[in-house]
Amino acid sequence: MMNIIYTQLCSLIIYLDITVVLGQPLKVCYGLLGNMCKDSSSCFLSLILGLVITLASVPPEVEARAFFVFGDSLVDNGNNNYLATTARADAPPYGVDYPTHRATGRFSNGFNIPDLISQAIGSEPTLPYLSPELRGEKLLVGANFASAGIGILNDTGIQFLNIIRIRRQLQFFQQYQQRVSALVGSEQAQRLVNQALVLMTLGGNDFVNNYYLVPFSARSRQFALPDYVVYLISEYRKILVSVYELGARRVLVTGTGPLGCVPAERAMRSRNGECAAELQRAAALFNPQLVQMLLELNREIGSDVFISANAYEANMDFVTNPQAYGFVTSQVACCGQGRFNGIGLCTIASNLCPNREIFAFWDPFHPTEKANRVIVSTIVTGSTKYMNPMNLSTIMALDSRV
Repeated sequence: MMNIIYTQLCSLIIYLDITVVLGQPLKVCYGLLGNMCKDSSSCFLSLILGLVITLASVPPEVEARAFFVFGDSLVDNGNNNYLATTARADAPPYGVDYPTHRATGRFSNGFNIPDLISQAIGSEPTLPYLSPELRGEKLLVGANFASAGIGILNDTGIQFLNIIRIRRQLQFFQQYQQRVSALVGSEQAQRLVNQALVLMTLGGNDFVNNYYLVPFSARSRQFALPDYVVYLISEYRKILVSVYELGARRVLVTGTGPLGCVPAERAMRSRNGECAAELQRAAALFNPQLVQMLLELNREIGSDVFISANAYEANMDFVTNPQAYGFVTSQVACCGQGRFNGIGLCTIASNLCPNREIFAFWDPFHPTEKANRVIVSTIVTGSTKYMNPMNLSTIMALDSRV
């Protein structure tokens, strides 16, 4: 009977990958236990106790690929809930189609882009970095540092007051790594970050909530649009270099969507509902320069660290031909008021469409969950029209061989 128990104990030790038992290698585990305890049940119980103590001291293993998210409201999943800011989505009808049917801080009726990428890589959704639930082994899943309203520039989104600007998000990333090091050790923490997938979504607010926020804004007086774009790209480059220096080795960088085609800009700037030309011009200048900057960074590094995700083309597919994707309209937001439901905020008092599946836009600025699924499908399997130099499926296949 005792021999069976010893065998089971050794099997358990081997299964749990405990490489040393009482100072002896695993290969002599059975003999060690037998010699030490013979038929003594009290000795056996002592060994069990020792094993329990040993297991309690072993740091958790990092298994699944971690996922980190930086950016603005397109990818914020609740950080702004913990801040004194007007840029928040923690009240109905936000979240009406989320599994809990409650507002979570996501600027969506349901899942947002990071949620769907997490599903694509086989991971559970990342928690907001400011969430008190992000502790212990949940840290190993990754973290979402994004904050609605922010941009590449520090003065973008100042009207929203207390938001987590991008440099602060990177400081939180450093803090996160210290917390993970305390949990699993510095070597494991570094490996987790190096092997992680990172999503970076910035730029739209630098136009919508800065350059074009008001007529004759400070930035529009300082820069002509082409010069402003060059300035944004140079500042974005510094941010991405910092992300690389902090250990990121696979970074999906989304360009801006068709800024002039969201319901808010159609409502404010068009006569007949057409896309606002000036904001479309801004996106047309910004996105190609972003792609070029990423290619140059990769050449300098000598590796495809930065992957360009063409959000403009991914959005324009359903903006210009909504019926092809099962939408009835890409002009009118599901939730809002005024022209195209594009005026003001989405609140409990807003017009709310009964069927979110037929709307490309959820509120005046953000896609519905269904539209987010279209966007993420191009990230996962899209051609070089959408993903340069490779899509997420290719990244996952390549990285699985390392």
